Amino acid sequence: MFMNYIINKINKYKGYIILGILIIIGGVIGYEYFFKYADLFKNPDKIKEVILSYGSYSILIFILIQILQVVVFFIPGEVIQIAGGYVFGSFLGGIISVIGIFIGSIIGYLIARYLARDMVRKIIEKKNLKFFRKILTKGSNKMVILLVYLIPGIPKDILVYLCGLSDVDFWDFILYSSMGRFPWIIISAIFGHSIGDRNYVILGSLTIISIIFFLIGVLKGNKILQYLHEKRKKRE
Repeated sequence: MFMNYIINKINKYKGYIILGILIIIGGVIGYEYFFKYADLFKNPDKIKEVILSYGSYSILIFILIQILQVVVFFIPGEVIQIAGGYVFGSFLGGIISVIGIFIGSIIGYLIARYLARDMVRKIIEKKNLKFFRKILTKGSNKMVILLVYLIPGIPKDILVYLCGLSDVDFWDFILYSSMGRFPWIIISAIFGHSIGDRNYVILGSLTIISIIFFLIGVLKGNKILQYLHEKRKKRE
């Protein structure tokens, strides 16, 4: 009788239990590779030394860090991607960042879709992100996903979970989020590689490009999304 009660409770709250386990694991890894080494981000050479100290496992460790960043999103992704470019070069750094982000996005989407819908809803309410969920649910979500990931300055950390909670198709999410992320992943990796090469021309050029797009996102991002939403409503 008691065991049946326990099993029923576990089944009822399995999403929260699994999410709790993931948070604990993420916290342990986060402490080990972020909080413990937070000061390393001030010293790029030290970052390189720490990651490469894992030898043949260094690429795997970096991918795990990138996955964690997407799932937990407590540190800006650009920092990780720049570090990847600095440590592994623009090509390899960009590729392994893409792999980590791809896996992390799948995990986040599936958590929101199947494991912790109620918890994600509460987070959305606290963060006042109902507008994003509305435009994702109503339609034209492919273009919304692409633009949110493509334009800097638009809040995107929790979009993985929003898409999982909304009626966004899994493969549409993967395709359009990847298309939106890819240019900036490559730019971040090139930026990181250029830090190592001390190529100030490329660093300056990429900084200017990033600032321009960031300002567009901050000043016009929500208006662009609102326009897409209104345009969709007129078609319905």
